[in-house]
Amino acid sequence: MPLSEFSLIARYFAAHQLQRSDVVLGIGDDCALLQPSTDQQLAITVDTLVAGVHFLADAEPEGLGHKVLAVNLSDLAAMGATPAWVTLALTLPEVSDGWLEAFCRGLFALADRYGVQLVGGDTTHGSTLVITLQAHGFVPPGQALRRDGAKPGDELYVTGTVGDAGLALAAAFGKATVAAGHEAYIRARLERPEPRLVAGQALRGIASAAIDISDGLAQDLGHILERSRFGAQVEVEQLPLSSALRASLDQEAAVVAALTSGDDYELCFAVPPERSLQLKAIAAEWEYRCTRIGVVTAEPGLRLIRADGSALHLERLGYDHFG
Repeated sequence: MPLSEFSLIARYFAAHQLQRSDVVLGIGDDCALLQPSTDQQLAITVDTLVAGVHFLADAEPEGLGHKVLAVNLSDLAAMGATPAWVTLALTLPEVSDGWLEAFCRGLFALADRYGVQLVGGDTTHGSTLVITLQAHGFVPPGQALRRDGAKPGDELYVTGTVGDAGLALAAAFGKATVAAGHEAYIRARLERPEPRLVAGQALRGIASAAIDISDGLAQDLGHILERSRFGAQVEVEQLPLSSALRASLDQEAAVVAALTSGDDYELCFAVPPERSLQLKAIAAEWEYRCTRIGVVTAEPGLRLIRADGSALHLERLGYDHFG
């Protein structure tokens, strides 16, 4: 007998064991009842992923469960927030026990790592697989990382490496070839991004502005510059490129991929120069790189400069949902 909506929720989502003390009532009623701390601000974000648009229709479901949560946790990381709760809405073309079991494995494995509880949501039937997840987190008052705080002279940094997920996506469509021996790494960078929550929380009080890189470094950095009303100069040879990207593309193509590819979910942030030693100390404890790529300037606009001083001009800055 096919599962009803309520038996589906009970079997796959309500039975998970993680129970936070600030959840008064979770899955199973018309609303969740939550008890937020009175000395914290609430950070809320939501993302929708559509099959064939944001992920391949045949994407492996365990990785998809991981990714749908990771992209939301990345938004919280960019604000310096600590994650707490999520809600999930699923539109399913069909009910598959194997698909749901794998999806939940990926989702809850990442949720458990960061103490995140699923507290509600919705399931419905539709012609296309659509996954919407809303995440909630906490940040001390006045300490949230925002996009509008960068000032001229602030140094620009990026966590991890950029361009890897874009290479994986290009390879999936036959537009690029991943160098032998790097296929698994590149695929994981697209399908299982790691939210930089440790870095985001550590940057409170140090970074003047921050954003996560979801639509391409050049485009997302542009959001900081627009909100802060300044410009930037980026030294393209300083961009953190993985050995996999360097082995798969020539230098110019690798740089363009690093600047314009989406789905990296690294953090790009600005730090006043007087706080650079603080940054160096905390970044030494991270399990991923922290690379200086440029500086905020009083002159508006984004300038991409090669080592010889010439300018790099891009045909596009990044992913456009409606472009």
